[in-house]
Amino acid sequence: MEEESKNAFEDTQEAEVTTDQVAMNGAVQQEPLKEKNKLDKFFGITKSGSTFRTEIIAGLTTFMSMVYALLVVPGMYGESVTFGAVYIATALGAIVGTMLMAFLAKMPLAQASGLGATAYVSGTLLASGMGLTYANAMIFVLIDGVIFILLTATGLRKKILKSIPEEVKISIPVGIGLFIAFIGFSNAGLVKFSSSGVGFASFNVLSGDLSYLGATSAVITLIGVITIAILCKKNVKGGILWGMLGATALYYIFAGLGCAWKDEACLALFKNFSIENPFSAFASWGKESVGQVFANGFNFNEYLGIEGNNAGSLVVLILTSALSLCMIDMFDTIGTLYGACSKGGLLDNEGNPLRMNQCMLSDAIATCVGSVCGATTVTTYVEASSGVAAGGKTGFTAFVTGLCFLVATFLSPIAQIIPSSATSSALIWVGVLMMSSVKNIEWSNPASALPAFLTIAVMAFGYSISFGIGIGLISCVIIKIFTGKIKEISIVTWVITILFLLMFLLTN
Repeated sequence: MEEESKNAFEDTQEAEVTTDQVAMNGAVQQEPLKEKNKLDKFFGITKSGSTFRTEIIAGLTTFMSMVYALLVVPGMYGESVTFGAVYIATALGAIVGTMLMAFLAKMPLAQASGLGATAYVSGTLLASGMGLTYANAMIFVLIDGVIFILLTATGLRKKILKSIPEEVKISIPVGIGLFIAFIGFSNAGLVKFSSSGVGFASFNVLSGDLSYLGATSAVITLIGVITIAILCKKNVKGGILWGMLGATALYYIFAGLGCAWKDEACLALFKNFSIENPFSAFASWGKESVGQVFANGFNFNEYLGIEGNNAGSLVVLILTSALSLCMIDMFDTIGTLYGACSKGGLLDNEGNPLRMNQCMLSDAIATCVGSVCGATTVTTYVEASSGVAAGGKTGFTAFVTGLCFLVATFLSPIAQIIPSSATSSALIWVGVLMMSSVKNIEWSNPASALPAFLTIAVMAFGYSISFGIGIGLISCVIIKIFTGKIKEISIVTWVITILFLLMFLLTN
């Protein structure tokens, strides 16, 4: 009896000690969770287990990883609009989108004009002889943003995403990646068009037809993309940016050597070299970009002046083009959100990104504001995952990144001296990154393989993102009809497919 009482007493004491230890441990654990100030409380920095120092480092890491967008996006427009105007527009779009991520979504993510959407605008709408202007293109971007606001506010955005056949959904990033990479190869002079089609650049030094600066640019692009791959393999923060800067240095070194033997192109390069006043970019932006969506965006006289185009084809073009931009941004944003958030434990119990609707609303609002500024569709960048990997857990990370973009608006003169060989390296590398989804395609199933292949192939070989999506959806629907799976086709899929079919039948 005494033994039992002794054991009971010891058990009680042990329980009390354990309880005390838990209480003490709880006090120790809770002490750091006490917010330091209102800023800490608003973003929940301490509550999330992070610190101001960690969030700042993460924000800088994200900026270093994606600042290349400010250099690449303007260069993709060619002569449609001046570099400085698009640079400022892109920077402002990035600031708005990233700050919305900070204060609305309170997530450690960052946004800027998407390369896929920019490739569609510059490579399909503006460079296809449609008769569309830069201002016209901003109308499509604005419609895209308005649609996204409505879809996000009503919760339909998730439902639309689920209605797209999986094989098409998976293949879109792959096709866009090849499309972007092709632009990089073309800008670098690595592929050239001839009467026999597209061919790889000649490096035959015995032919006498080789341009020194042209060959140098092509070779440096290859060196640049290989350098980026090495840096990324070694987990160097901002690997893309450092690779671009290295390619830039090499370009000017070899151009300087070319001046030694009086190469005319090299001499002309340095003769015309100048660094403009940073405010001249703002002047170009004010003249060519901001507000153009309203001033000249609704003027489709050039389009209607082309034989075969009419009001009916214009309506279909607006609908299908806005739809293409929506789909590009939708899959880009969703994929990036899942990818970045999964790396930082920022998923809810159902495996969805935290505050997902707020994240999607951020890019929708930023896209509308960006279109007024003259920027293409603003989307979440996959490079933001580098900041998450560096420990970023709250919107303060995005706030720091947004401040960096604000400073970068005054650095356009430096950005303008970056050669195409450097930006092309980044484009090709982005293409590499976007190829990863190809492994998820069910190649052993013909019903899945063909729509996926057509989506990818038409985007790359047909040089049109929208055509690729359209052909992929149409082929998928036809296969389902003739294989007895017509019931699997949702109403939304039917509507989207019919719109694309009308685009092929009624537009050039």
